[in-house]
Amino acid sequence: MHKSIQIIKEEHASLSAMLQSMGLMIKRGPEHNKELFFKVLRAMLFYIDEFPEKKHHPKESTLLFPFIRERSSHVKDLIDKLEIDHKYGEYKIRELEHLLIGWEMLGDKKKVEFEHFSNQYINFYMQHMQLEESLVIPEALKVLTQAEWDTLDKEFALNLDPLNPSSPRQSEYDHLFSQITQLTPAPIGFGDS
Repeated sequence: MHKSIQIIKEEHASLSAMLQSMGLMIKRGPEHNKELFFKVLRAMLFYIDEFPEKKHHPKESTLLFPFIRERSSHVKDLIDKLEIDHKYGEYKIRELEHLLIGWEMLGDKKKVEFEHFSNQYINFYMQHMQLEESLVIPEALKVLTQAEWDTLDKEFALNLDPLNPSSPRQSEYDHLFSQITQLTPAPIGFGDS
């Protein structure tokens, strides 16, 4: 397997775990510790905004997708759809962050709106990654040249996903990684339940 494909799949796995944990946290609710609940959700949303939106998606959009589009018309419509997803991803995460702040600051009257939007967002993102892995990556494996793979491998290797255990730690993300994994209450994370 090409290094870039391995990295993409690992980053998807990290994001999938984050989205599932976020969904479980939301379903569980703040219980007896609202401050910790909102802190953990803010850290999770920050991770999604900081890593997938700013590092993972741009490499797919500027390298992987154009390489495939140049060599294959089979997935052109799908790539167009995924590009739209990428384009609006940052807007969606900002809206989710805003709704979370609304719930935290204005109380439970904003909870339902946040829960609804977060469930939509989680489903959207999981489907997005599934399409990339089941349709786009197989097409890339069929049509890309070794030179294109070399470029992809080199560029994706620069990604240092703070939640991927096989990725070397990047000091600016150590605290974020620690917050998310150690503060998230058990059984979702390693924190106190």
